Amino acid sequence: MVIGACTAAALMLEVPDWARWTLLGLAIAVGASMGIIILVGPMARRLAGETAPLTAAERRQMTAPERVEAVNAARNTLIQAATGLVVVGGVVFTILGLRYTADSLETSRQAQLTADQGQITDRYTKAVEQLGSAKQDVRLGGIYALQRLAADSPRDRDTIRSVLAAYVRGHDLCTPPDRKSKLPKQCTARFDQALAKIPLTRPGADVLAALTIAPTLATARGHHSIVLRSAGRADFSEIRFPRTDLSHANLQDAYLPDADLRGGDLSDAHLEGVDLTKAHLEGVDLTGSLLGGADLGGADLRGADLGGADLGDVNLGGADLGGVNLIDAYLTGADLTDAYLTDAHLTGADLAGADLAGAYLTDAHLTGANLTGANLTAVELGFVDLTGANLRHVRGKTEKEIRAMAIVDAKTRF
Repeated sequence: MVIGACTAAALMLEVPDWARWTLLGLAIAVGASMGIIILVGPMARRLAGETAPLTAAERRQMTAPERVEAVNAARNTLIQAATGLVVVGGVVFTILGLRYTADSLETSRQAQLTADQGQITDRYTKAVEQLGSAKQDVRLGGIYALQRLAADSPRDRDTIRSVLAAYVRGHDLCTPPDRKSKLPKQCTARFDQALAKIPLTRPGADVLAALTIAPTLATARGHHSIVLRSAGRADFSEIRFPRTDLSHANLQDAYLPDADLRGGDLSDAHLEGVDLTKAHLEGVDLTGSLLGGADLGGADLRGADLGGADLGDVNLGGADLGGVNLIDAYLTGADLTDAYLTDAHLTGADLAGADLAGAYLTDAHLTGANLTGANLTAVELGFVDLTGANLRHVRGKTEKEIRAMAIVDAKTRF
């Protein structure tokens, strides 16, 4: 009765886990005790041959030592069996205890995760509130708090990256803080001598921090795994920072299509894998910058300075590079199809394996440039200076065609 009550209570009543396991343990203990009593009592006598209580005559026929010996032998056998049952019961109880412990640990883990997530939510809310402060140092603190939060909670990286990118877009140089504020001169000046005379502007510490932190939170991308080019990247599309000092900035893998960076300073910047398609980069200083694998298709780079820049495997298809400085630039494997390179300075540039199909190179300076294996199909070479250039294994143009169109000398190698 006790066993049944304990078992029913453990299985049917809504009680805490510790109480449920206690009731089950009590039922097992009572059941085991009763089993042992039965085994060493009636079962022992039955095993010894006493199918019924001995009669007086039977007791007289057996000596007392014989009866005791028979019963003890049976009891020893049953005690061994009982011991085995106890061991098995102990194993079962241990397994049940381990399961209870595992369930308890899982419950504790879930509770801790819930608490941690609540703490992360509180930290995120507070940091975002700081971004709306009128004080720059408070906003800066909020940005660094979001950076730390992204490190502590990888699941929130995408959200934090998007928040920081939106902050930059809403605080770029040409977004007035209110309707009464006048736009800076560089936002209205055209790219000419007027823009060049305007002093360079350094972004606020908060904007610069968000601008450089957001790209570091980009999601790892495979070569063919992303359908949308902006997916998993810091979206700075159409931001406006003309005549701005962004030298040494790390914008690796950032998404900057149609950005206005005219006349700015991006020297020694990390721009590997950046998307600057159709960006306005007229007169920008990119000397010593790293642009490997970047996409500048259709970008306007007229008058830009890319001397010594790393442009390996960069896409410059359809870009306007008129008058650009590419002296000693590294352009191995670059895509320059249909690019405008009129009067561009490429002295000593490395264009090995570059694709220049359909490019306009009229009056370009390629003295001493390396064009080994370059594709010159349908390239306009009128008055191009190729003195001392290496043109071995070029495709799309014969030596005769090149000599007839471009300027060559005895040092030009075919």
